[in-house]
Amino acid sequence: MPEYLPKVSRRIRVLDKGREHKNRKIEHWMIIAVFLMLYDIVTVMFSYFFALWVRFDCEYSAIPHKFMGGLLYFVPVWAVISVFVFRAWGMYRGIWRYSSYSELVRTAAGSVTSSLLHSILITLLFGRMPLSYYVFGFVVQSGLLLVPRFAYRFVLLMKTTVRRGSSADASVMIIGAGEAGRMLLRDINTSKEVNDSVACFIDDNSNKWGRYVEGVPVAGGRDDILVNVKKYNVDKIYIAIPSASAEDKRDIIAICNESDCEVKQIPGMVDLVRGRVTVSQMRDVSVEDLLGREPIKADMNAVYEYINNKVVLVTGGGGSIGSELCRQIASHTPKMLIIFDVYENNAYSIQLELKEKYPELRLETLIGSVRDSRRLYQIFEQYRPQIVYHAAAHKHVPLMESSPNEAIKNNAIGTYKTAYAAMVHGCERFVLISTDKAVNPTNIMGASKRLCEMIIQSFDAKVKQARQGGTAEIPQLYIHVGKPGSGKLDLSKVKTEFVAVRFGNVLGSNGSVIPVFKKQIERGGPVTVTHPDIIRYFMTIPEAVSLVMLAGTYAGGGEIFVLDMGSPVKIDTLARNLIKLSGYKPDVDIKIVYTGLRPGEKLYEEKLMAEEGLKKTGNDMIHIGCPIPFDTDVFLKQLEGLMNAAYANSPDICERVAAVVSTYKDANIVNQTAAQSVEFAEAADSEEDQ
Repeated sequence: MPEYLPKVSRRIRVLDKGREHKNRKIEHWMIIAVFLMLYDIVTVMFSYFFALWVRFDCEYSAIPHKFMGGLLYFVPVWAVISVFVFRAWGMYRGIWRYSSYSELVRTAAGSVTSSLLHSILITLLFGRMPLSYYVFGFVVQSGLLLVPRFAYRFVLLMKTTVRRGSSADASVMIIGAGEAGRMLLRDINTSKEVNDSVACFIDDNSNKWGRYVEGVPVAGGRDDILVNVKKYNVDKIYIAIPSASAEDKRDIIAICNESDCEVKQIPGMVDLVRGRVTVSQMRDVSVEDLLGREPIKADMNAVYEYINNKVVLVTGGGGSIGSELCRQIASHTPKMLIIFDVYENNAYSIQLELKEKYPELRLETLIGSVRDSRRLYQIFEQYRPQIVYHAAAHKHVPLMESSPNEAIKNNAIGTYKTAYAAMVHGCERFVLISTDKAVNPTNIMGASKRLCEMIIQSFDAKVKQARQGGTAEIPQLYIHVGKPGSGKLDLSKVKTEFVAVRFGNVLGSNGSVIPVFKKQIERGGPVTVTHPDIIRYFMTIPEAVSLVMLAGTYAGGGEIFVLDMGSPVKIDTLARNLIKLSGYKPDVDIKIVYTGLRPGEKLYEEKLMAEEGLKKTGNDMIHIGCPIPFDTDVFLKQLEGLMNAAYANSPDICERVAAVVSTYKDANIVNQTAAQSVEFAEAADSEEDQ
């Protein structure tokens, strides 16, 4: 390198710095800071002169010369020095329109430091001054230092309050007069994005009623919401109670929905802790908020430890439950994740999502059907999955009623083939995803899922029988010519644990009623409900998936895991609340039409057959249904007959299934009995009232 280059480089840097210094403009805040410094100099001098003047009865001539000398010679010099003390505490760099607690602390700290040094130095240099001089001088100085720093914000706040009160776009009611509500009020009052005015607070704490939060009245409790909506002409209701239970939130939201107001709520407790309660973060009330049940909070550490470094296969991995399973599994370092689905669009979608989010994940996306034994054997032979989550199934009740043989082929026989392949290839856990429609089924879809549960229980019983030295055999059911596997399976060496997990309806899943209602509302209605009295249990997709994964660790073999889903929800009520949440009035803006129960649909879903009973697990909201005893040998022979009939597209397949699943009943009879029970109960209530 030539010798002159470093010198040239240094010279360029010097010129750049000079240019930068020359171009640096004086900011507005710097001018304000200079005026504040001058004000502070005057403040310090005036404060201590005023303190001495007051000490001697407000007569200048009465002040002794020795005190006056100290004041005249020391205080002006100290006033200038105090500016550097204040500057060290950052008192000239605040944005005064946002003055808050931190500015108050800095100003107080600067005043205390200045007063202490002043007291020490004047005493040492000029002698002891009157005690009131030190105390009163500090008090006056502190007050005068605070005035200009907070007066600007106060004036702005008053102007904003007056302006919003007279020309606000919307009148707001805040439910919750606690810390979250107060933070929300402040954000509304200072926000430039919204021009709303807070009219009142609502809080269930009666101690707050009739009092004010920063000038806004606390008008009453939840029972007073609708009255005060009319009184204050409220347009928006913001729910700011992050610590409230899900049941309380549901009840409050139900009351709010009786008004015509827009209803929003803060996301959660985390935002309150972080001090981020703002209007922009308010979210719409979701359907999940109407369930009135706390989300399942399971300790998933054991689950994730179990999944870690394992090969995991998810059948139906592109579906609603399957894709969420894949997301949660992928986030906890499996050795390999295999997505298996017959529908390539869904499989491709979740594949892209996981590859983008987890580039290091070993991911295989395979297309195929659980009805294809040879494809299943090929996959299990090649990848040797240690955990299988079996989510592949036909789930749509009315469609399966018109194609019952497909429900048996895909759900029952597909489960049989997948479970058998898992057992042959040394899989450790096989988790079947079932449904509450398998409880006393009134449709072929529910009956087929009950068959799946019975298959899992049969496999578990046969394996345990073989382990105990008994003679046990599970037949191979194949529709294709030629066996994918060969040789007789020694069940005593099988290490697979089989379990089933029973769900209610999953909010937001493919085929869920919620997306259907939302589309109907977007089109302007009508919203179609099958029956005004139909009820269902609901859960969220994350809850469902956490239960599936927990089942994999709790498994002892043959269990049916059941979630305590809380109270059932009336679908008619759900539809009406969804219309209200969308800003419309049911039966006025959006009509509700009752279409009648669909084929195979029943009024009331059940979580568990009465004869199964319940056992507790480590989670209070998760229970185990005790297996119903049945003759597994007879069942397995009947199942082979069902398979042959299904592949022959037998017209009497439903009757054949009913002969195997003793709890399978015709929907019309079940609904008629249920309706009669409701009418009888209503009549009894009416007689009691009279």
